[in-house]
Amino acid sequence: MSTSTPPTATAVRVRGLRRVFGARSVLDGLELTLARGEFLALLGASGSGKTTLLRILGALDGADGGEALVPEARTIVFQEPRLIPSKKVLANVTVGLPRGAATRATGLRALAEVGLERHADAWPATLSGGEAQRVALARALVREPELLLLDEPFAALDALTRLRMQDLVGELRRIHHPAVLLVTHDVDEAVRLADRVAVLRDGRLVTDEPVTVARPRDPGDPAFVALRRRLLADLGVHTSEEAPPHDPTPASVSPEGASA
Repeated sequence: MSTSTPPTATAVRVRGLRRVFGARSVLDGLELTLARGEFLALLGASGSGKTTLLRILGALDGADGGEALVPEARTIVFQEPRLIPSKKVLANVTVGLPRGAATRATGLRALAEVGLERHADAWPATLSGGEAQRVALARALVREPELLLLDEPFAALDALTRLRMQDLVGELRRIHHPAVLLVTHDVDEAVRLADRVAVLRDGRLVTDEPVTVARPRDPGDPAFVALRRRLLADLGVHTSEEAPPHDPTPASVSPEGASA
């Protein structure tokens, strides 16, 4: 599998990608392109291969066939913040970067962007779940990636914190302009954030369409509701009626085991 930099206008180009576990093809000839600065949300049931694809693009796993062209500058934010307990917040943000005053200043700017500049000298154990995930975002973006990979980064947060984190990711994407691939089970989250939404099933994309709902996106907007219903149907969830416009509970595909 190739991991060289794709053409200038393209952040990700995947052709015929295959990943096999035993006798099961999790990814089976998958095709995907992602433009620079574009935000793609990837939906799919548990075990459909969403995280497998993300791990391949992030060089954490290998493919059994096909080609994946990605930029060298890429970072991943996982569901768990994965902070180093023995390092303070600022040191977690700048881990792996050269030491010096410029690095400290860069780290502090990144913390300010996520609203945690006053927590630079705090220990990870003192942070709330949302604060820890904001540190993880700062750590990812301090490297100015061309590709940001998000693996269900809000799944463990409460509903209100999740909405705030979604807004923060949208704002950071506007500032830094990376291409973004978000893996999620949450249909409303996908429609709220993404430029495109794709559905992965049987190792291939069965849906890949732009989100044309006007921003800021209201779950009660008829266009939002219609797209939400179509995506749920593609995921095998059929609804008999629309969700109430003021229902704060996001539509999601309930996991039935470990995510692939």
